[in-house]
Amino acid sequence: MIRRAALLSLLTGLFLATMSPAHAAGYRYWSFWDRTGATWTYATQGPSTAVPSDGDVQGFRFAVSEDSADADKPRGTASFTAICGDTAARDGRKRVALVIDFGTAADAPSGAKPPASRTECAVVPRDATTAEALAAAAKPLRYSTNALLCAIAGYPEAGCGEQVTGTEKGKQPGKKSASSDGGPSVGLFAGLAAIAVLGAAAVWQARRRRNAA
Repeated sequence: MIRRAALLSLLTGLFLATMSPAHAAGYRYWSFWDRTGATWTYATQGPSTAVPSDGDVQGFRFAVSEDSADADKPRGTASFTAICGDTAARDGRKRVALVIDFGTAADAPSGAKPPASRTECAVVPRDATTAEALAAAAKPLRYSTNALLCAIAGYPEAGCGEQVTGTEKGKQPGKKSASSDGGPSVGLFAGLAAIAVLGAAAVWQARRRRNAA
């Protein structure tokens, strides 16, 4: 009975372990957002291809996240009137309100101190992209060889979209389950298979004892 109880305890522990999703890796990067009314929405285009209109509000947030569903939004309230209300409209130009959130110390690269969040009213040609509006208002910008936005106003000084594991300081990635489509994870299947093997071993041992008796 003692052996059977110990085996049952082992099976239960193994099952619970497989049910706990592992922390996934996140990435430290600048995310890009559109604002409609009081709502931030993750942009469907990159800043180098998005062409905002006069009166648009767009935001950037530096943080650690796994993907767009996990990304942190720019903080604070923002409105076009508050940011660009004192900037008069001009022929052939447009005004784009920019919210730039440099993130928290927890999400900053080691040794870096994020600047205070800021807003800018970029006045650019009508056909300018968001990247051009950002360059007009928050230099210097830094890009990777793959055109990934790495730094705004010089922050951070180094690094670009680097991977951050859940064991590092700062935000803990892994808020979502290990399976991105909502189905059971590979770890769960592996754990159930292991439990089945151990369960079969327990049955075999029990039958062996009965036959021996």
